[in-house]
Amino acid sequence: MSYYFEDVSSGQSFESASRTITNYEIMSFAGLTGDFAPAHTDDVYASKSVFGKRVAHGSLVIGLAMGLLQRLELFAGTVIAPLDMTWKFGKPVLLGDTIRVRMTIQEKRETSKPDRGLLVRAIEVLNQEDDVVQSGTSTLLVRRRPA
Repeated sequence: MSYYFEDVSSGQSFESASRTITNYEIMSFAGLTGDFAPAHTDDVYASKSVFGKRVAHGSLVIGLAMGLLQRLELFAGTVIAPLDMTWKFGKPVLLGDTIRVRMTIQEKRETSKPDRGLLVRAIEVLNQEDDVVQSGTSTLLVRRRPA
């Protein structure tokens, strides 16, 4: 179901399916970005690190979080554009962790144009133990329901 600006309320939450971080995700992201830092790609190096095992790239987790939200298809066909994002890294996401995303409508604002509105979303990435590992806010420009 696709939502228009009017269809959601401040405080309304949605939760995504989960996804496990495997070697495939980490190595594909390393290849795509060129970031082959050993904390991400080398088991021996990572085993001696403060994390004890390989850690997913922080920006990989952001990308996966956005993909998990997209799979909900909440604003498919109604989103015009993302406008901003702030992000915090709370805890490492390790190889083998399973993440999911909770998104809450934090604020709704009308714009000067009657065909669109702004939605401020609070986004939390949770691991398999329900720890918030990353979080942030993002503002979306979303279509209003046609008259």
